[in-house]
Amino acid sequence: MLDDVGTASVDETWCLGDLVGYGAQPDECVELAREVCDLCLVGNHDLVVLGKLEIETFSLNAAVAARWTQDHIGADALEFMDGLEPSETSRDVGLFHGSPRDPVWEYVLSTLQADACMDEMDARIGAVGHSHVALCFNRADDGPVRGAQTPAGTELELSEGRWLVNPGSVGQPRDGDPRAAWLELDLDAWEIVYHRTEYDIAGAAAAIRAARLPDSLAERLSYGQ
Repeated sequence: MLDDVGTASVDETWCLGDLVGYGAQPDECVELAREVCDLCLVGNHDLVVLGKLEIETFSLNAAVAARWTQDHIGADALEFMDGLEPSETSRDVGLFHGSPRDPVWEYVLSTLQADACMDEMDARIGAVGHSHVALCFNRADDGPVRGAQTPAGTELELSEGRWLVNPGSVGQPRDGDPRAAWLELDLDAWEIVYHRTEYDIAGAAAAIRAARLPDSLAERLSYGQ
């Protein structure tokens, strides 16, 4: 995926959180994010590994993965994640792991939620992660919020109105497309393009099984679930 990002000649690379979570290579993922990302947010899975969230608030498989990660992650990775925040609002685009209302926990999946989140944002455009679903919401100055999932190749112009966009997930997409999802944002033209990139799903699944994490975490990768 990073090779594809490189061909886009981007000026900055942003990560909206959850450097660790369901996978079996937490140190490698954190180190890669530290090397290539100009900005990283912290996600709820990162926070639970850091001990800043109660593990009992997670689903069964997520809790199993979090405990495994706590047992296997290195001190350098923990130190890096410990210095991150779940939101960044000093830029032209508001960046949130969850949402403007709750940067850690809220999944923005409905127009009703998006409407309230747009009211909460100072920025005209916001980007969120957390849900693992590539989508966008927009609201004209005098109209209702509209929302839709955004398959690969979707191009949108964001020069007018208020917007909340989600690039989808690199590691575990949940919109039926198993490819790694990412979003290219042009702040001069106010245009975005949604991308998907093939990656070694079999290798990631094999690593999960070798770590004796729940098999469902490996199997779901092939289905984008």
